[in-house]
Amino acid sequence: MLPLKGITVLEFAQFMAGPSAGLKLADLGARVIKIERPVVGESGRQIAIKNLFIDDDSLVFHTINRNKESYTANLKDPDDLAKIKKLLVQADVMTHNFRPGVMEKIGLDYESVKAINPKLVYGEVTGYGKKGVWAKKPGQDLLVQSLSGATYLTGNKQDPPIPMGIAASDMFTGAHLAQGVLAALYQKTKTGTGSKVSVSLLESTVDMQFEGLTTYLNNGGQVPKRAHFGNALPLLPAPYGIYKTKDGHIALSMIPMDLLFEIIGKELPSTFTEPEATFKKRNKIMAFIGEVMVQEPTDHWLELLEEKNLWCAPVYDYDTILHHEAFLTLEMIQEVETAKGEKIKTTRCPLRIDGERIFSRKSAPTAGEDTERIDKEFHLT
Repeated sequence: MLPLKGITVLEFAQFMAGPSAGLKLADLGARVIKIERPVVGESGRQIAIKNLFIDDDSLVFHTINRNKESYTANLKDPDDLAKIKKLLVQADVMTHNFRPGVMEKIGLDYESVKAINPKLVYGEVTGYGKKGVWAKKPGQDLLVQSLSGATYLTGNKQDPPIPMGIAASDMFTGAHLAQGVLAALYQKTKTGTGSKVSVSLLESTVDMQFEGLTTYLNNGGQVPKRAHFGNALPLLPAPYGIYKTKDGHIALSMIPMDLLFEIIGKELPSTFTEPEATFKKRNKIMAFIGEVMVQEPTDHWLELLEEKNLWCAPVYDYDTILHHEAFLTLEMIQEVETAKGEKIKTTRCPLRIDGERIFSRKSAPTAGEDTERIDKEFHLT
């Protein structure tokens, strides 16, 4: 049995951060009911990547909302709001990512909900917190990455600011919300009462940079400097980075310089052995190594490095990794099915419980797909 079986979550969330938290809870066995607008549902249904849609909803919506149910309600309608409040009495968790002030106007802010159900765990996502000059600023992944300093960590020194190629701020925030909800549920087993969990995109994006920010705060305010080429993590010395080979690329991790130069068949220049040279002369060292690595194919270097148990890896694209034996062994791809029978390939929950992988067959629901059944089950009408 999955660990969250028997837990009911009401998700008043849209787009990515809030729903990704619901996805994690659903994968772990919780019953997640999306509360959506009548007919059209949440706005994320129409936010498409590469204009891909399944059953009139975006493909990305299906991937982030699998295994959930959908209940439609007009929160401005007194009758619908009364039903929602009845539903809240019977729920364990509520999450939302409305802008500050919206839930207060509706009457579903924490204090109001707590009065309805003191045992409920209330989770909220904001862009930048509920106070301050940015409180009502749009909380969107690219905007938050750009404001947080993270875009100056990716790419090489001569490149402009580069955001991560995934919705990293959304994903980290969703994971943090799920962690907070789980902690609050555990606390409830000891206290018998619920609590409020608050996360923001900016705080989560700052948190995922704890290495760089801690270094900055304790190193005289020195901003991380990207390497001239092959940059991977600005805080680490040479040879850490990615290098072009004769037929592709190779990633070199934390490898002792003397061993690396022995393997590539070059004498280690004395200037590279000076104290802190791997930091101070990182660009020259990496350029020197790069000139050697490009002369042979990737497999040549892998064989030499792996024989010495040194940390390295080829650089793969999606097509290569998804067909590799090592990846296939993990069984990370699953097939889900929509209510209309459309099949979608996507990733599974990355967790295992007692060694068992967690798969799910149900794709995202259509807007209001479960409204009538939930009305009857929870005696809302």
